[in-house]
Amino acid sequence: MNWLNEVLNNDPDPAESQEWIESLKAVIDHDGPARAHQLLNGMVELTRRAGAHLPFAPTTEYINTIPPGQEAKSPGDAQMEWRIRSLIRWNAMAMVVRANRKPGDLGGHIATFGSSATLYDVGFNHFWRAPSDEHPGDLLYIQGHGSPGVYARSFMEGRITESQLDHFRMEVDGRGVSSYPHPWLMPDYWQTPTVSMGLGPIAAIYQARNFKYLESRGLMPKSDRKVWCFLGDGETDEPESLGAISVAGREGLDNLVFVINCNLQRLDGPVRGNGKIIQELEGNFRGAGWNVIKTIWGSYWDPLLARDTSGKLRQLMMETVDGEYQNCKAFGGAYTREHFFGKYPETAALVANLSDADVWRLNRGGHDPHKVYAAYHEAVNTQGMPTVILAKTVKGYGMGAAGESLNPTHGTKKMDDEDVKAFRDRFQIPVTDEQLKDGQIPFYHPGEKSPEIEYMLERRKALGGFLPQRRRKATQSLEVQPLQTYERLLKDTGEREISTTMAFVQMLNIALRDKKVGPRLVPIVADEARTFGMEGLFRQIGIYAPHGQKYKPVDADQLMYYREDAAGQVLQEGITEAGAFASWLACATSYSTNDLQLLPFYIYYSMFGFQRVGDAAWQAGDMRARGFLLGATAGRTTLNGEGLQHEDGHSLVQAGLIPNVRAYDPTFSFEVVTIVQHGMQRMLAEQKDEYWYVTLMNENYSHPAMPEGSAEGIIKGMYLFKDAGKPKKGEHRVQLMGSGTILREVIAAAELLDKDFGVTADIWSCPSFNELARDGQDVERHNRFHPEAKAPRKPYITQQLEGRQGPAIAATDYIRAYPEQVRAFVPMHYTVLGTDGFGRSDTRANLRRHFEVDRFHVAQAAIAALAADGKMTAKDVSRAIKLYKIDTDKPYPLYA
Repeated sequence: MNWLNEVLNNDPDPAESQEWIESLKAVIDHDGPARAHQLLNGMVELTRRAGAHLPFAPTTEYINTIPPGQEAKSPGDAQMEWRIRSLIRWNAMAMVVRANRKPGDLGGHIATFGSSATLYDVGFNHFWRAPSDEHPGDLLYIQGHGSPGVYARSFMEGRITESQLDHFRMEVDGRGVSSYPHPWLMPDYWQTPTVSMGLGPIAAIYQARNFKYLESRGLMPKSDRKVWCFLGDGETDEPESLGAISVAGREGLDNLVFVINCNLQRLDGPVRGNGKIIQELEGNFRGAGWNVIKTIWGSYWDPLLARDTSGKLRQLMMETVDGEYQNCKAFGGAYTREHFFGKYPETAALVANLSDADVWRLNRGGHDPHKVYAAYHEAVNTQGMPTVILAKTVKGYGMGAAGESLNPTHGTKKMDDEDVKAFRDRFQIPVTDEQLKDGQIPFYHPGEKSPEIEYMLERRKALGGFLPQRRRKATQSLEVQPLQTYERLLKDTGEREISTTMAFVQMLNIALRDKKVGPRLVPIVADEARTFGMEGLFRQIGIYAPHGQKYKPVDADQLMYYREDAAGQVLQEGITEAGAFASWLACATSYSTNDLQLLPFYIYYSMFGFQRVGDAAWQAGDMRARGFLLGATAGRTTLNGEGLQHEDGHSLVQAGLIPNVRAYDPTFSFEVVTIVQHGMQRMLAEQKDEYWYVTLMNENYSHPAMPEGSAEGIIKGMYLFKDAGKPKKGEHRVQLMGSGTILREVIAAAELLDKDFGVTADIWSCPSFNELARDGQDVERHNRFHPEAKAPRKPYITQQLEGRQGPAIAATDYIRAYPEQVRAFVPMHYTVLGTDGFGRSDTRANLRRHFEVDRFHVAQAAIAALAADGKMTAKDVSRAIKLYKIDTDKPYPLYA
């Protein structure tokens, strides 16, 4: 054998080597490959102990992982399933092409589902369970660009109408279906949004982990439930796609299956034209502790591989790069015979008796339902580790000259009449040339009583019902403790100084003691729980660790030692904001996936929140997540020693970009408690599909008692913190507004104004300019649409300020765009101060002076505003500048 001769070249003792090889072959023939593997492992271990260096090979041959003789056999009717799959292919293609023969250029994708139709078909027919009384149901992360195929299946099942298919990507009037999987747009259908590539895989990993977490805590019974995640080989270049696979391997998530559609192409060309993406992925996943199943070659290759006694075909498969494999599928059988098989006489001889058409029909594993079934069967029966299936497919399978395996295939959304007819003929669709006249492409349904539909429905009935499907609300709402439960946090702290972070942690501790709600609260930190004063939770409720704590922590003798527990409640994810957010998302959607409400509290450095995981935060909005994000050490001047990369001055603006995020910047403990308690009520009791962002600060100061009647204003976005009383004759009055730590500077500015200029101030705490802006925009729109109403509505902020004297000055620890949102609704001269520019390290006082938001700048801005209103003079403004030592020659902080 040629391969053996190569092994024995330069061998100092070929005869001895031959004996070893023949002995190993005898073991394989007599006891099987498993016994040979066991012996080889023993010899490798012995050799390494002797000091020899044996390099680790994380990849195997470029052939299927499961040999033909060990493949589980599908119980299905293969011919019927091919027929169903063909009809689904047709309707999926028709959806996209019909949409793009209408005016509007709606776009869409044909090629992705073309390559993955078999991968979905086998799952829907035999593996994926729907939620039912008997089973919690599997969770699917469907590749976003494959959505037309899922719609086409649902059309066959009677779940989606022909009219909906015909309004693909036409959703505004409520008749169509969404371009991709979007639970926000189709809340009863899509389970998970995945089209922002890379987010599906990391979310799936932490979702599978969340199922294990709930089982370990006794909140959910153990089951064989699986999370299935589909992604493309090109998508694996996204850092999020592979960035967390070690988590799944380390924690043995055997409830997780990745199916990577390896069609060897990304959006513009080959994924690895000069390499082999399947081999690369095999090494990555195997090294991370995954069970790797390669499904590369279809059944038509089995006889060729069986006759490959020289090993040349296997060698050729390894040598050939992906760019050449793409050529073989694009240019047909004759090209493949010459440029692939023709490289060696031994491989050319293997196909000598095959026609060019036969060579072209040599199928890839991802298009062979028998191979796919065998891979899925092994995946669902693997224990102790997650599984990845690397399924080799053809991009645009079935599209022929319109785009099969061509570089522009991904974006192809149109096919000419001849290509449509070729597609019809290839998949034997009973549509006549007459029906295709004048550019028409009819959808095809074989009839409700047809064998195809009866087969489909029977298979889904056996698996518990239809998929995808989504639960809108949990069966039971949770009763939330009233605000007075946290009474001690609503009182004046006196001389005791605390931060709002500490106030939140104290509130969380009280909530955790509630027997009904407490077990459903999930504290999450990426790392640095001690920074946020949360280390007490380690001992109180423990850190979740699937295997418990196998060591004695170094701080075991301390009160707040580091305690890991298989039933731990805290999720401490390590230094991974993306992972921690994905973990939060799994908890925040548990009401839908598990019919079990959880309320996650993810606390992090605010600068490392929306800025770092903004795309995932948008995904959470789409997925109708419910939970709290706590942006700790918030503000551009509060985290005084950390500098540019840590100081946040814009997270509240970024939070406002997501429609169902409610964002707040509280100053005092009573504001924190009121906001969080109301959010809990909204999300747990009322089951509103929104999530809340709350900033928290690390600056310690004393906190006043909650003003009577302020709760409504706190939630709406502003309340009167201090009323200066009825203005006296000749008195100058200003309206000072602030939030977060800068509200305290605003309060101090009021004292300066009174002392130095005799100006009195009403002081407004504005925990949410976002809420105020949204209310104002809503009112403005209502008035525009109701011109004949007896009385126009007024925004809440207008109602509060109307009738008040003097100009308004707003100052926050955030960029000016944050309070600028309400300018249109402020019924007086309005001045905004903010922290535009890069952060830097210094004391809080110096930073606030630098960004011009300290008490002195607030006071000077008030005098300038009064002068602009004609109430004071330019000399008064100059006096304020001199008195408060304001450097007028300093550059604008935005450019400094």
